[in-house]
This record gives sequence, structure tokens and C-alpha cells, in this order.
Amino acid sequence: MSSFSNTSSASIPKRVYTLAETVLASLLLVSLGMLLSTMVASAANWWLATGFYLVMSALVVSFWPYGPLGWANRVTLVRGVLVAIVIGALPANAFTNAIWLWLAVAVIALLLDGVDGWIARRTNTHTPFGARFDMELDAALILILCIGLLQSEHLGVWVLLIGGMRYLFVAASWPFPWLKAPLFASFRRKAVCVWQVAALLLALTPLTSPFATSLLALSALLTLIYSFGFDVWWLFKQHR
Repeated sequence: MSSFSNTSSASIPKRVYTLAETVLASLLLVSLGMLLSTMVASAANWWLATGFYLVMSALVVSFWPYGPLGWANRVTLVRGVLVAIVIGALPANAFTNAIWLWLAVAVIALLLDGVDGWIARRTNTHTPFGARFDMELDAALILILCIGLLQSEHLGVWVLLIGGMRYLFVAASWPFPWLKAPLFASFRRKAVCVWQVAALLLALTPLTSPFATSLLALSALLTLIYSFGFDVWWLFKQHR
């Protein structure tokens, strides 16, 4: 998440609003976890889901010291709860016991990806924090789906490149600071992200043949390489 300017002690009470909203969202996590008990079945499942949510909440509280989150960020926070449920089912392949339910939760998380942006535009509350929050959840969801695909299908470790490329890009920006420069707005970038999630969800569907699964995963990887390659080349030219 992108950092904001340092705040004085006067902003500390405003964090109470953010903290209260993350606590309310944690109740939603517990309620959904109990309802979807076939997915969050064991202690390991609960610990992973809770751990992911606590890290996300700590980052939200740290980087949003401006009072109430606003409806767009609240929708993104709900997406975070769903992503926590999805990741919580990974230990011991718990998601394979309820694969359709697991996929349904992931699809809802994907659909809400467009809702928070629409609300931000309609209410004129678009912020760098909200955009980064949304993007990081997309990256986490894609990585989770890649791990699920690796566990359930006979695909190589290469499938993790789909979910790991975003984090490799961040790591590459440490020795090459020019990669941190702002990128231009791009519909192509958003479309590739949506196709990644859609292709991975289709690949995870039990009705998909092994050959089609491989093609879908490969298409997600190739389009991602193209998108990242285009952005890296553009940033390099700007740097030169």
C-alpha cells in the first residue's frame, strides 16, 4: 500500500474509526467462516484466514488515518474478508472438499472488484490508497488461485509465476528504482488482471479438462508477461 504523509497526534482519534470498521469486518469473517465450515474446517484453516486478515487490517489502519473509510474502501474491505476465506481453505487442500463453494466465494470477490471502483467514481472519492488497496487484493487473490491450481492439478511450479510476477516486479524495483515511477492509466492492465482471475477460475473448475486447464493457465501467464513487459519497457524509456 502506498504511504501517506506523516500525521500528528491529532489524527490518532481518527484511526479509531478505521479500527472500528476493521473490527466489524472481522465479525463478518467469523460469521462467513462458520457458515462456510466445509472450507474453514480446521485450526490451520482458521489461523491462515485470520492471519491474512490481521495483516491486511494492520496495513489499512496504518495507511488510512483519515477517519471513516468511505463506502468504496468498505467494499474493498469486504473483498478482503472474502479473500481471507479463500486463502484460509488452502491448508490440507480443504478447498477441494467444497470446490464449487470455494470458487463461488472467489467469483464474488472478483465481481466486487468492479463495484468499489464504480462507487469511488460515483462519489468522487477515488484515492491513491483505495487504488493500491484494490490492486494488492487483486494480486493476493491471483496468487491464491495459482496455489490452488498447483495443489489440485498436475501443472508445474511455473503456474506460480502468474501470481508471483507482481511481487517479482516489486522486488526488481529495489535495485532498479526507475521501476517505481508512476505508470499511465491503462485499460489493458485492468483487462489482463480480470482475465488472469477468470482464466484461473475456469482452470480450477472440475468440468475443465486437463488440456483446457493448461491452455487457460498458459494464456494467463502469456498475457501477463506481455502486460508487464510493455510497462517495464515504457518505464525504461522514460528513465533513459
